[in-house]
Amino acid sequence: MKKKPLILVTNDDGITAPGIRKLIGVMKTIGKVVVVAPNSPQSAKGHAITIDTPLHVKQEQSTDADVEEYSCSGTPADCVKLGIKVVLKRKPDLIVSGVNHGSNAAINVVYSGTMSAAIEGGVKGVPSIGFSLLDYSWDADFSAVSSYVKTIAKNVLDNGLPDGVVLNVNFPKRSEQPYRGIKIARQARSNWNEQFEKRVSPMGKEYYWLAGAFENLDTGNDTDEAALEENYVSIVPVQIDLTAHQFIKTLNTWNFKDE
Repeated sequence: MKKKPLILVTNDDGITAPGIRKLIGVMKTIGKVVVVAPNSPQSAKGHAITIDTPLHVKQEQSTDADVEEYSCSGTPADCVKLGIKVVLKRKPDLIVSGVNHGSNAAINVVYSGTMSAAIEGGVKGVPSIGFSLLDYSWDADFSAVSSYVKTIAKNVLDNGLPDGVVLNVNFPKRSEQPYRGIKIARQARSNWNEQFEKRVSPMGKEYYWLAGAFENLDTGNDTDEAALEENYVSIVPVQIDLTAHQFIKTLNTWNFKDE
């Protein structure tokens, strides 16, 4: 009998979030599941790691006897590091992160704790996937994602991923229309137009609250944003190497000699 793959599940919305509960349910049909996830919401933490405060890991009571669950006081990236080094004490066969409540398409991948957990898995040499749904509600409808999550995860287990590459998967918000399928896409060029609302606390102290609007600056029809607008599930292969290789030749022509 073929041995079941070991799958590490994490997220950034916290271990009790409905999105991770859906992901756990799908993953346990594929392999042996161990969960290491934040004990509180860690959205938009990016790839932060904890270096100046203690990290706490607590085994939680799982509703499924076949699933081990641990909450962690740290960030999503911390969860992956601790999951591999402390909880599992070895590399899993697959790391999946999510399902996030909200988009991680386009520029959001830079800020995302969900995707940073997947990227940390890639750094450690483990095939990894981040899943996100374009619905920020705690009560978001995840019912349509299950079959796609399972198909994508099984493909990664069967085929592997190149060294330094992880998958960023985004699902359109649930509607009356079924998803039209999967599109392999590139990351759309985009931006957040931030606004800082000035407020005053009850104690009379001024503070700022971050707000803003997402701007898609990309008119290409091969982007994740275009796919999602057309009700497709988007998959973007994300590269850990941030080097702008195409600029190296030009940069070598600059004069860096001391004046």
